[in-house]
Amino acid sequence: ERHKAAERRRKGREHPHGQLDGIARALPALVRAEKLQRRAAKVGFDWPDADGVFEKLREECGELRRARASGSRAAMRDELGDLLFSAVNLARHLGLDAEQSLREANAKFERRFRGMEAVLDARGEALGGLAMAELDAAWEQVKADERRGG
Repeated sequence: ERHKAAERRRKGREHPHGQLDGIARALPALVRAEKLQRRAAKVGFDWPDADGVFEKLREECGELRRARASGSRAAMRDELGDLLFSAVNLARHLGLDAEQSLREANAKFERRFRGMEAVLDARGEALGGLAMAELDAAWEQVKADERRGG
């Protein structure tokens, strides 16, 4: 009887020691977060759809704002981690690769920043000597140029 009970427990758990066992800690954080979430989802610990994850992201943003107001760096780091983890979960729900999405966002930022530098250089303006509003206007110009295909 004890053997049968152990077999039932084993069959109820895909991973004999824990659902999250075997997920390498050395993985990039975004990749590991997705693997953790996929594993948890296999046993039903998941939002039914992306709407729940969007709501969770809003909640985590609020918690990060409150942590910032508290001035506690540890609390901010904790809440930022939760926000990033939830963003990875949203990517998973949308069928997107969070790591690839971030790589592409990095490339887009770099392209636009370099474009902004070129716009300012063409005007004879120095990047470091401008107010944020002026930099933002140049940034928006680069984005508009991209939309027009330029």
